[in-house]
Amino acid sequence: MTLPESSNGGPVRLDGPWTHRDVAANGARFHIAEMGDGPLVLLLHGFPQFWWTWRHQLPVLAEAGFRAVAMDLRGVGGSDRTPRGYDPANLALDVTGVIRSLGEPDAALVGHDLGGYLAWTAAVMRPKLVRRLVVSSMPHPRRWRSAMLSDFAQSRAGSHIWGFQRPWLPERQLVADEAALVGELIEDWSGPRPASEESAIDVYRRAMLVPSTAHCSIEPYRWMVRSLARPDGIQFNRRMKRPVRVPTLHLHGSLDPVMRTRSAAGSGQYVEAPYRWRLFDGLGHFPHEEDPVAFSTELVNWLKDPEPDR
Repeated sequence: MTLPESSNGGPVRLDGPWTHRDVAANGARFHIAEMGDGPLVLLLHGFPQFWWTWRHQLPVLAEAGFRAVAMDLRGVGGSDRTPRGYDPANLALDVTGVIRSLGEPDAALVGHDLGGYLAWTAAVMRPKLVRRLVVSSMPHPRRWRSAMLSDFAQSRAGSHIWGFQRPWLPERQLVADEAALVGELIEDWSGPRPASEESAIDVYRRAMLVPSTAHCSIEPYRWMVRSLARPDGIQFNRRMKRPVRVPTLHLHGSLDPVMRTRSAAGSGQYVEAPYRWRLFDGLGHFPHEEDPVAFSTELVNWLKDPEPDR
């Protein structure tokens, strides 16, 4: 099959109302797509996607009066593929470094899946740079760790993460048959309403085929598991005991087969600030793509609320 190509930006810099550019942060170069002017909202993608997953939210946020920026995480999309640096503490420094490089004093962080894990981390590590926190489809890191180790149902739901621990084979599986597995994962993890039409899935498949992307996109998950009993992982888990002290919106699909609702719910115990839990009925792991109108409406209303309550 022939996968579609953007008119001038290759597999990553896809055309749209946004502007593409690169910024330097934390010793690496990061690709961003941005729209609008106003307070910064920084959007962080998850696996197996890249910045384009936020294509629906970028124009909505810009129209609502925000500077909306979607970044490619280290090793993915148009950002640098470094040999090291895929632990969450360093990846969170990438995020806060981009905020600084954009010349902003702070940002509202919006993270999905792995991006949500890093958003939680950044809010703990660099609280002065995070104005508000929005997390979708990902529990707090300490909650994630506990669920993966003690809840058999969650451990089974996250079986792909255990599978990533094998050397080299997961990378080969991800890119086999023009990255067909990427499309299968997105379809399997979505609810009854597909997260992406076939042409969109082709975009994600094509982006995964960029050399080294498969390896780099798996590396954070390897750290998350392999460090569970190592001093660096234990230290990170201890560090994440520090509470989040910024208003937090936690979004989740009721049919998410990857992160079970019971695993995500309860993350509010780590937030010492206004915390709002919103469950989207009938949606799976990609609520921002499965129902972009409902997701964007919830997001914008909460970001514009001067006093978000519990």
